[in-house]
Amino acid sequence: MDIVPDIRAAASDYPGVVLTVGSFDGIHRGHKLILDRVTAIAREKNGTPAVLTMRPHPREFFTPDNAPNLLTSDAKKEQLLDAAGISVLFVLPFDRRTADMEPERFIDELLVRNCRVNTIVVGHDCRFGRGARGDVAMLRALGASRGFTVEEIPPLILGAERVSSTLVRERVLQGDLAGVESLLGRPYSLTGVVVRGRGIGVTLGFPTANVRPHHSAVPAQGVYVAEAIVDGVRRPAAVNIGIAPTIRQEDLTVEAHLIDFSGDLVGKEIEIVFLRRLRSEKKFRSREELQEQIARDIQSTRDFFRK
Repeated sequence: MDIVPDIRAAASDYPGVVLTVGSFDGIHRGHKLILDRVTAIAREKNGTPAVLTMRPHPREFFTPDNAPNLLTSDAKKEQLLDAAGISVLFVLPFDRRTADMEPERFIDELLVRNCRVNTIVVGHDCRFGRGARGDVAMLRALGASRGFTVEEIPPLILGAERVSSTLVRERVLQGDLAGVESLLGRPYSLTGVVVRGRGIGVTLGFPTANVRPHHSAVPAQGVYVAEAIVDGVRRPAAVNIGIAPTIRQEDLTVEAHLIDFSGDLVGKEIEIVFLRRLRSEKKFRSREELQEQIARDIQSTRDFFRK
């Protein structure tokens, strides 16, 4: 997949661009319907399936103190879009200049002149331009004179609920892994860098990789069965998310114990794929009791992978 880092500064030379526009946080099953239609139309027209996305997320720009809990890092989003068959990712830096752009100018300058769109596929809730005035009706109204066609994809409804990034975030924060997987169509994963911790896991006999997430949607506090992917290798892992109340640690941490692994992971990129929630976090009466429970959690993780 090609990536154009600032579509405002470059004009597309890709043939027959079939485009969709959005943040696509999480790449959930509703997003996948749109992406599947983009790639299908591109095959029919021998065109180029493409996505125009904003960085950072608009809500991060407008309300930095109340930004959403993002579900995917930029790298993970690129990986998922590539796997969905997208050939080109146009990136629109979201800053004051972008925020103040009138929707008609958004269409003429970005979609028509720079992306050279032939067909645009959007969800029912598509909004763009200053004050979010641009919508599907405006795209249709201007499309005929600008030379592009518009296709709208209805929302995906599962269990009487509309699939959305907001709904996925709610399920993640609740630790509802089954619910999240049904919305995403895959297990939820968290990507980050391993940082040096306090060494508490080593003193307990269970060394852990302390993960600093690149994005902020962290599952509910508790212990999870997971896979840890490092350097392309998948390893079983028991993951604790919480504040370590028995040790009186105050900051929320994500700690992964990679089973049957030894080595220094500090500084490495790691992806944690959550598979099952074993239990909620709790305070134990002693370090010995905590050690016994950790041993049971690790055995449960081993049993999960054996099955």
